[in-house]
Amino acid sequence: MKPINIYTLTRIEKSHDIERLEKQMSMRKRFLKIKKWEMEGLYSLCSHLSKVMNDSEALEFFYSFTMPKIGKEFDLLRINGDYVVNIELKSGNVSDETIKKQLIQNKYYLSTLSKNMYFYTFISSQNRLVRLSNSGRIVDCEWEELAKILERQNDCYDGNIEELFKEENYLISPLTDVGRFLRQDYFLTLQQKDIRKLIMKQLRNKDGSLKRGFSIQGFTGLPGTGKTILLYDIAMQLSKAQKVCVLHFGSHEKELEQLDERLKRIDFYYYDDVVNNNFKNQYFAILVDEGHRVDAQAISTIINLAKKWEVPVIISYDREEAIAPEERIINGTKLIEDIDDYQIYKLTNRIRMNSEISIFVSNVMCIKERNYRRDYPSVSLAYANDDNEANILLQNYEKDGFIYIWDDEILNENKNIDIRNPLLAVKSSTAACKEFDKVVMIIDESFYYNDDGFLRCSNNYKESRVRNLYHGLSRAKKNIAIVVKNNIHVFETLLFILQK
Repeated sequence: MKPINIYTLTRIEKSHDIERLEKQMSMRKRFLKIKKWEMEGLYSLCSHLSKVMNDSEALEFFYSFTMPKIGKEFDLLRINGDYVVNIELKSGNVSDETIKKQLIQNKYYLSTLSKNMYFYTFISSQNRLVRLSNSGRIVDCEWEELAKILERQNDCYDGNIEELFKEENYLISPLTDVGRFLRQDYFLTLQQKDIRKLIMKQLRNKDGSLKRGFSIQGFTGLPGTGKTILLYDIAMQLSKAQKVCVLHFGSHEKELEQLDERLKRIDFYYYDDVVNNNFKNQYFAILVDEGHRVDAQAISTIINLAKKWEVPVIISYDREEAIAPEERIINGTKLIEDIDDYQIYKLTNRIRMNSEISIFVSNVMCIKERNYRRDYPSVSLAYANDDNEANILLQNYEKDGFIYIWDDEILNENKNIDIRNPLLAVKSSTAACKEFDKVVMIIDESFYYNDDGFLRCSNNYKESRVRNLYHGLSRAKKNIAIVVKNNIHVFETLLFILQK
């Protein structure tokens, strides 16, 4: 998205023409719905600036920019190497407190640019210009002040603004970016914040203290919707008042050990600790990560402990409808949602994975009644006739920066497949909750599609290989690759998905 000349945009009156011209100038992908009062405010802004500033008609701003994945919108942004100018447009009765809250929030989100910042709001119906002071107050200001700031702002950035807001700069995993999580150097999406607010409201008394008593609530969503960071953020919030514990049902991770050492008011436990009731303390809240992996014994232990301690339980878990029901060997989702008085919230916005990869992975899991895209530029497919060819292809992908997520059972049955570079290979069970830019995985001859169109595996294992494939591919942020070994039927099916 490019900056636009706001003077040019405000010279026309028909809303349809305004939206078409804005799309042409900004090069945004979709038409922007522009309200009448917004154009009136923008027109008034141009008029005021023209009275106090030379060449105000040449000013360009990024108009109505929304941060990718986060969903935070800014009315007007102007950026150069030294500082950022943000102007918000308002109309009607709006309180200083509302303006202050928005500008402080804008400052928080724009901090990723690491520049000096100036924040203004223009209330066109009141003909009033205000700014956010360094002390965080809303103060009235003169148009000459804004004009001087804009006149000093030379060589403004005129490229694609999305290039300045790379997702990795503000979207993290607490298990992949331990340091940034501990520094709280991350953002939550608006949807994550809404769910956190609803959960915390249920947990706190009016004075802010934690309520005593058993309750159970949680949130779910597809892989990549930001469940883990939300759960850990809630744990951090709760630990400011009391000691809490996080029960992690993935693998034993050194990252969790780092968190356990650094966070003195949060203790971490694994499956064996839970079922053996091996807890060091009594806690004021129990948080459960990777809840879709829990079994009946673990659920029973958690509920009994929470009732005994009179504390709340908050659970995070994946939705797995894309996977064949027969492959959900341990169906923690059903166990959780069958609990009496369970309060559920749903995360729907993908953060880690782009929609292209998300749709492709869902189509791989079930080829019937799915939405197909025309192109999948982020997906690579290759075929190997035997283990030797699979090794060669994997090495090629690893040279291109792909992480090979391998399955225990596949390596046990395909003993000639070699993990040449252990730094670029991750066991499927240890990949849970982590994020990788590029992921490659193997589908061997044991996979097939049943009559209902679901991907299945011909052998029974303690941990479903189809499930491991689904969650492994879902760890990718940018690219995925699949090497199909000695299974021409599945390979042709995947080609059909890619080329439909």
